[in-house]
Amino acid sequence: MNDQWKQFLESQEATISPETGVSFNGQEAFPDCALFDLSHLGVIRVAGEDAQSFLQGQFTNDTREVSSTRSQLSAYCSPKGRMMANFRLFMNSGDYLLQMPLETHATVLKRLPMFVLMSKATVSDASDELVSIGIAGECAPSLLQKSFSTLPGKTGEAVEENGNSLIRLAGEPIRYQVTGQPGPMIALWQQLATEATPANRDYWRLLDIRAGIPTIYQATTDAFVPQMTNMQQIDGVSFTKGCYTGQEVVARMKYLGKLKRRMYRASVNSERRPQPGDELFAPDSKSGQGAGKVVDASPSPAGGYELLAVTEIRSFEEGDLHLLGVGGPKLSAESLPYALEEA
Repeated sequence: MNDQWKQFLESQEATISPETGVSFNGQEAFPDCALFDLSHLGVIRVAGEDAQSFLQGQFTNDTREVSSTRSQLSAYCSPKGRMMANFRLFMNSGDYLLQMPLETHATVLKRLPMFVLMSKATVSDASDELVSIGIAGECAPSLLQKSFSTLPGKTGEAVEENGNSLIRLAGEPIRYQVTGQPGPMIALWQQLATEATPANRDYWRLLDIRAGIPTIYQATTDAFVPQMTNMQQIDGVSFTKGCYTGQEVVARMKYLGKLKRRMYRASVNSERRPQPGDELFAPDSKSGQGAGKVVDASPSPAGGYELLAVTEIRSFEEGDLHLLGVGGPKLSAESLPYALEEA
């Protein structure tokens, strides 16, 4: 985290710890107009004249479509076609930025430079240089219009003004994120905070869950082929871009395979918070791998937890999935904001 930004947050009565990150004690958990620090997400910068062509050979999505006015979701796969990380890819000041949880950020930052070889591209950690904040609620457009002349209209669209990248994100309520240098981000936070209430990162995770956006954490690294987490449903996979690491497996799943597991949204009442990678069980599951795994989970305003989970299609449709064991808390199905393609 940038030192200037850290000092500013502390001046705003935020508590910062290695375990829980940034938290705002005493604030409403789910405010209607919510302001978020996104320091739990690391940022990798890829720069240089060959940056685009280098990235094109690494990720699941078509990096030629990324510009100062368009971001995208994408994934970094192992040769077996399983995701080591997924992230948002966007541009700032002519460079490509990859934004993902800090725990997978470290893996990608170590591995990605190994493949630069003769390309004129550099890979560096920008997590301590740049600051990202989010805002969610019907208040967001009117508040942001005080600082930006134009707002991105559709999901994934972006606007860059004065070195600050503003991106429209999926989900309800309406949601944006802004990335830029610490000074402008401090000024923007102060302006937004006149009406928006600082909220903790659990609420941000909940908004991703409700939008059906998967997040890969260390516990689920190398666990899922992109299609298992619906990445193709949220424009996170291109099947026409050409070769990248793991592409043969991903393409085979689409054209020759039969998808037996996919990601669903659910809720559960549990004394213990579900964690990414937690096993799910069904009484009649025939798989030696269990019936599924938790992708992400966050506290719900209604009580209990809302989660995304990759499960056996049959087990989910039969409605008898349980957390941690067949006698554990039972999952209740919730709807996703997009239709699922045929398996």
